[in-house]
Amino acid sequence: MLGEERLQDFRDALYYPIREFLAGGNPYDPAAMFAHWPVRQDFNLYQPYHLLLHAPFALPGYRVGAVAFTLFSLLLLVALAAVAAHAVRRYVPVPFAVTTAVVAALLVTSQVGKAQLYVGQVNPLIALGAAGAVLARRDRPGWAAAALALAWLKPQYGFPLTVLLFARGSRRVAVLGTAIAAAASLPVVVLLVVRGGGIGPFAEVVVANLTHARGTDYGAVDSVTAQRIDVAAVLFRVTGWVPSGVELVVLAGVLVTSALLVQAAKPPIADLLTVLAVVVCVVHQPGDVLIAVPAMAAVAALWWRHRGGPGWGAAGLAVLALAVPFAYLYTVDSLVGSALGSRAAVTVDGVAVVVAWGLAVVAARRVRAT
Repeated sequence: MLGEERLQDFRDALYYPIREFLAGGNPYDPAAMFAHWPVRQDFNLYQPYHLLLHAPFALPGYRVGAVAFTLFSLLLLVALAAVAAHAVRRYVPVPFAVTTAVVAALLVTSQVGKAQLYVGQVNPLIALGAAGAVLARRDRPGWAAAALALAWLKPQYGFPLTVLLFARGSRRVAVLGTAIAAAASLPVVVLLVVRGGGIGPFAEVVVANLTHARGTDYGAVDSVTAQRIDVAAVLFRVTGWVPSGVELVVLAGVLVTSALLVQAAKPPIADLLTVLAVVVCVVHQPGDVLIAVPAMAAVAALWWRHRGGPGWGAAGLAVLALAVPFAYLYTVDSLVGSALGSRAAVTVDGVAVVVAWGLAVVAARRVRAT
């Protein structure tokens, strides 16, 4: 099981970390996880409430838990398709059931959708939370706050999304959603602190976790094999150069630029820019573009109606560029990698997503809310 990629995220980020937690240990400690369980990756700094939320999938045997989690993830992808259909119906009168079925079929058969089920990622739940927070922030702020709390499951989603929702005027949603996530995690943190002997030892574990993550070949900004699609990592893979402190500069630059533009942009384009900013500002991988599905669908539907208008050409191209990770097949990756080297093979998705964000910036500047 140690070398197997199938359901590796379920194994390394859910099943065995929860087993370690239930056994009285601290799953955030890389040394403990590698010593006690057959994992290949350390348990990143997921919100501690994750250890309670997904505990039902870690209570039975590994195979039963894996099958149950895969079926649950499939249902979440269908639910995300339903959210996308709802987003489209805001602008175009299409049948809800038909749109849901079409989007679900495209999503589940796409490279990104299949990866969620094959690798066992928790992204479907986070994507549903992020999409729900963006779409419901005005009409149903209470539900939007709860959805944002789910997006906080991975802080690299929750933090930038909270900042951008706050910038768009949804301050109650941003504050309440963050508070819900913090409150849900607090009991677990207190338990881990008590088990570990105090705040000092717990903080040392967190530092060790971050240090280990920065040194891995799949997480480092200057790795040619990492699947990162954020601006900093793409800059390195394209140029071979990464200046000191670039990740913080990118985080600030993308968030400030996007926050200024989303305030006045037409809602579907502002939504697209919001979710794209989330995935290009800090460490993210191709599967993380799942959060953009509802915004992509809405912009694509409106593009057909306004395709001749100012800014809509950039919006359409942004959706087209963002479709690359969904359609980029393993066979194509193998051919590109063989012909041009590993750096080219792992860069295609990242370049496409960064370009999509740039095009969304152009569209947001030109297509204003009326």
